[in-house]
Amino acid sequence: MQVTLRVFRFNPETDKKPHYESYKMDAEPTDRVLDLLEYAKNYFDGTLSFRRSCAHGVCGSDAVRINGRNRLACKVLVKELKSKKITVEPILGLRVIKDLIVDMEPFFEHYRSVMPYLVNDEPPPSRERIQSAEQHARFDDTTKCILCACCTTSCPSFWSGEDYVGPAAIVAAHRFIFDSRDRAGAERLKILNDSFGVFRCHTIFNCTECCPREIEVTRAIGEVKKAIASGKLD
Repeated sequence: MQVTLRVFRFNPETDKKPHYESYKMDAEPTDRVLDLLEYAKNYFDGTLSFRRSCAHGVCGSDAVRINGRNRLACKVLVKELKSKKITVEPILGLRVIKDLIVDMEPFFEHYRSVMPYLVNDEPPPSRERIQSAEQHARFDDTTKCILCACCTTSCPSFWSGEDYVGPAAIVAAHRFIFDSRDRAGAERLKILNDSFGVFRCHTIFNCTECCPREIEVTRAIGEVKKAIASGKLD
């Protein structure tokens, strides 16, 4: 089949404003959108810029908007789109550096702000810190995050201003807040109980719908809200 790949283009060194360029190419139904981008770069325009690394849905580096929806280019097949016209754009809410590449630093700044690491100053045991299967299940879903930013950049609250900590940071906080081995849950809840914290979420579910790891993001955010409101951790 022949498809038309329409790609957002912007080079700050030469362009006054963004524009779109289209590339017609043959594609198999099982080709990924990342394959199409690679083909366009290799055979049409070597200046086309985008991020990619593992190409297997693990690194999260190739998050883009595909036909208006945040996706990983390496996971979306041509046949899934059910259209011969495929539009690829950068994720929203972050400054475009070039073409499909955005400045991820504000995103990672929010991620770092919630202390995304285990905190436990108690004397270490002779072996590992024991945790039951039930205790691990409490936060297992939020361990799946690959920091692709699909959820945060699909959120209208984040579009309105970069000060909102965003869904991905809250997911990272959830992973440790409910970890029975961690001792900084109260501190993280204090960080998130802020004017630009967890209550900026309006439960729109964009984040859950677009997560390539199928994390129940909105549910996790709700659980953090509940923990703040009740003043205790379950």
